[in-house]
Amino acid sequence: MDNQQKTWHDEHKASLTKGQQAADYMRNGMGSWPFVVGFLVFMILWAAANTWMLSQRAWDPYPYILLNLFLSMLAGLQGAILLIAAKRQDAIAAAMAEHDLETDLAVKAEIERLSAINDQQLKILKELLELGTARSSEAPAREGI
Repeated sequence: MDNQQKTWHDEHKASLTKGQQAADYMRNGMGSWPFVVGFLVFMILWAAANTWMLSQRAWDPYPYILLNLFLSMLAGLQGAILLIAAKRQDAIAAAMAEHDLETDLAVKAEIERLSAINDQQLKILKELLELGTARSSEAPAREGI
């Protein structure tokens, strides 16, 4: 049995739908250097294959209309995926802000309670000091009697 306490992040991650998980995975993938480099390599290979290697039987000769179509579709999908992911990040930020506010209010109440206890202790210490001072000033007077 796992005795570790689940954090808010763990609970939130467990509540994600498959679509939200897919959007996060794709956003993280498309926003990485391996994706950019791989995509550039793919476009170079596409152009090379259709320009030189398959000059007589190219499926997408220059100016690469099919490649442009794919790029346009990819851009449209990337925009939608990034918007989905951004919307989720906004929801996460709002939930975290609400959680932080609840924590801050609880801490404020605790600090006020401890402050009140501290004030009581200071008042008691002041009274004890006054009693001690009063008794020490009475002591020499009693000895002389």
